[in-house]
Amino acid sequence: MCLAVPAKYVELQGTAATISVECALREVDVSLIEEPRLGDFVLVHAGFAIHKWDQSEVDEWETIRRGLEVAAGGGGG
Repeated sequence: MCLAVPAKYVELQGTAATISVECALREVDVSLIEEPRLGDFVLVHAGFAIHKWDQSEVDEWETIRRGLEVAAGGGGG
């Protein structure tokens, strides 16, 4: 099973980007994203940014993530 994960651009160079996934840095290809901008959030799968997230999607993900942390006993704080 493959899982796409949300990430934030922290560096852009042409069609390559450095993303941050919960403070872990990775290199990805951004050629599938129209007008990538530093600070944007994207969904990443198999080394490619595949979908640009709007703020409502980011907020929804954060709510879900915090709920999962609480359910797992992590406190989410």
